[in-house]
Amino acid sequence: MNPIAFRIFGMDIRWYGLIIAFGVLAAFGVTYITAKKKNLDFDIIIDGFLWSFPLAIIGARAYYVAFEFENYHSIWDMINIRNGGIAIHGGLIAGLLTAYVFTRFKKVNFFEYIDVVMPGVILAQAIGRWGNFMNQEAHGGPVTEQFISKFPQFIQQGMLINGTYYHPTFLYESIWNLLVCAILIFILYKKKQQHGIVIGSYMILYSIGRFFIEGLRTDSLMFFGLRIAQIVSLIGIVAGIVVIIFACRKKTKK
Repeated sequence: MNPIAFRIFGMDIRWYGLIIAFGVLAAFGVTYITAKKKNLDFDIIIDGFLWSFPLAIIGARAYYVAFEFENYHSIWDMINIRNGGIAIHGGLIAGLLTAYVFTRFKKVNFFEYIDVVMPGVILAQAIGRWGNFMNQEAHGGPVTEQFISKFPQFIQQGMLINGTYYHPTFLYESIWNLLVCAILIFILYKKKQQHGIVIGSYMILYSIGRFFIEGLRTDSLMFFGLRIAQIVSLIGIVAGIVVIIFACRKKTKK
């Protein structure tokens, strides 16, 4: 598996970055459609993205480096993400906080706007997981040849690392995220004025999938022997339930 797509002026252009870029473009396409459906100003969403996305990347890298600090020996090592090494939870936390501050500054409803954005976000996550595949990272534990033979040939080849087959956990999460994306779009179109239902549902559904899939992985970030992603996922489920309850109560009061 070659993680390098091509070279320009002597610089390696990796599949990881190209796939993330494609995921962002796909997210924009979906968000444009959902924003138009809800009669929201897409220009505000673009402005918010220009602030949120860079800070999300910084947050994702900082989150990863914080729990793997002993493996980094220079500032360049810490900021070089071309080989992977970003944590989606860190990106989500930083991106959502930035988006919240931005909507407060713009004096628009945070939950109204974030609801139309989240289907695109989870779609980008689904696509981005294929970057892990190209880097042969974020996989699960060893599996038998009989087990991996149930998957397409290119998946088998990609999950054959140093003579051993591994769980294609990137694929499990990608499929789960696509399913969540479809559910979020359905909820968005179904619920008219209950702002916050979509982001709350995202937090619950994504976290459920991530919790179980994380248990199969061998490269989890750890904290005192616990898998960080599973801890954050449990917090995400509880937080999502709270957001939905808040949204429903707010609707009832109206």
